[in-house]
Amino acid sequence: MQDLKANPSAPASGVIIEANLDKGKGPVATLLVQNGTLKIGNCVVVGTVSGKIRALLSDSGERVKEARPSTPVEILGLTEVPQAGEVFEVVENEKVMRSIVQENKQKERQNRLEAMIPAHARSEAVSGNGNDDEIKNLNVIIKANTHGAAEAVSQAIAQIESKEIIVKIVHVGVGDISEADVMLADASNAIILGFTVKEDANALAAAEKQGVKIKKYDIIYQILEDMEQTMLSLLSPEIKEVELGIAEVRQVFTVGKTTKIAGCYVTEGKVVRGKTAIVKRGGEEIFKGEIDQLKRFKDDVKEVQQGYECGISFAKFNDLEEGDIIEISTTEEVERVALV
Repeated sequence: MQDLKANPSAPASGVIIEANLDKGKGPVATLLVQNGTLKIGNCVVVGTVSGKIRALLSDSGERVKEARPSTPVEILGLTEVPQAGEVFEVVENEKVMRSIVQENKQKERQNRLEAMIPAHARSEAVSGNGNDDEIKNLNVIIKANTHGAAEAVSQAIAQIESKEIIVKIVHVGVGDISEADVMLADASNAIILGFTVKEDANALAAAEKQGVKIKKYDIIYQILEDMEQTMLSLLSPEIKEVELGIAEVRQVFTVGKTTKIAGCYVTEGKVVRGKTAIVKRGGEEIFKGEIDQLKRFKDDVKEVQQGYECGISFAKFNDLEEGDIIEISTTEEVERVALV
């Protein structure tokens, strides 16, 4: 016969006998300690479930402070309900506990992903932008009520073209949106498009928890319109240069040994301090830079409107002459309105 011994001094470990969600207590698990001693305050990991033990209850329902080897005990404090038959272990602290759970969750997502899509599709789904940072990917999962509808939606989406963003169909299925679809979307960083289908309660809860977007439609063209808007939202806005105003240099003043201030008259728009200015002489650009100082008489101001005089100077440019034209502009971000 084997000499089976347990070490009461070791960190506790064992197996989950049963578990359930109690309305008053929350997640409750009955476990069997196989090694070590389980105590109140221990950090426990059970696969992707964890928690800090708040209470230990004996098989007779009495509160106890610890559970030694070969002792069944009910525990409170887990964040979720674990599966019966899973192994539990006590870890050093909450930081280690969170790290192990995160790693286990990642492994579970990867296993789900590997089980649901083939290797060549999987590598495309999780590759992101690849080596080309300028081209973005939009991964989608399609669920429809019939095979014909699913195929029609897939073909319509496949016809969307853009040089800046690529739509990749990760999975196409028939039937309502399930929790498995949400897990796949989470693992492949995809959005779920449902055509004349609904999601079950588990899928809705999982989507909210994982931050997965579920979009449902009844008409195909609505999918295409929404897909285009989604793609546009992923692209960086266009940078557009906007002309603010024009000023004419009427007189040049020298301040100190080197600094020159252009006495100007604003002929169009407005002059704004800190904005980009182009100095032109005889129609040719001789300088481009930021307005350093802007004055009305002796006062520093932020802007001067058309029809008023002002003083303009630049930090690194002093070659100003009467008759120079100063054009002031700024840049604005403009949202994309069409794919290219």
